[in-house]
Amino acid sequence: MSALSLAPRALYEEVAELLRQRIFSRELEPGSWIDELKIAEEYGISRTPLREALKVLAAEGLVTMKVRRGAYVTEVSDKDLADVYHLLALLESDAAGVVAQRATDAELAELQGLHAELEAAADDRNRFFALNERFHMRLLELASNRWREQMVADLRKVMKLNRHNSLFKTGRIDESLAEHRAIMTALLARNAALTQQRMHEHFQNGLEAAT
Repeated sequence: MSALSLAPRALYEEVAELLRQRIFSRELEPGSWIDELKIAEEYGISRTPLREALKVLAAEGLVTMKVRRGAYVTEVSDKDLADVYHLLALLESDAAGVVAQRATDAELAELQGLHAELEAAADDRNRFFALNERFHMRLLELASNRWREQMVADLRKVMKLNRHNSLFKTGRIDESLAEHRAIMTALLARNAALTQQRMHEHFQNGLEAAT
């Protein structure tokens, strides 16, 4: 891959996205050292945009910079994971309550459609994971608070670092689907308090499955 083949947006942003996907796919393992020289050669770029990209990933929590040792893929401890799930539960349950109160019928129908896609993807773990995130992020968009959206997006990046992601545990997909059904039922009933409760339980159960 050469620098000329990358998208026309800022080079460091494109490099950050390439590295982000390598981290999420486990090509770059948690705790592993990032060989800047090797990666720069692979992408046909200088080390300057690569270092800028690493700064972006460090700000997101995906990379840890160590003095005189370079950059490493962040390792997520049990406490880190618990803290992330705790914050996600607070932020997303609050958003779900807002959607239950304010969403239009068309917006709720859109969420129903996403949920139906999720049900249909139960036998495809990677697709299920992608659709699950899409459902949650769309719900956040409908709640219309860009600061909350950004916080959740960053927290979800850290959550993806967990090798034993909750959705990949045996039986967790079926449990997650049941929890999503309960959330949808509460949303369609426009019961804000129950929707918040169901979303909070969803994250509590997710944490138990992930640890």
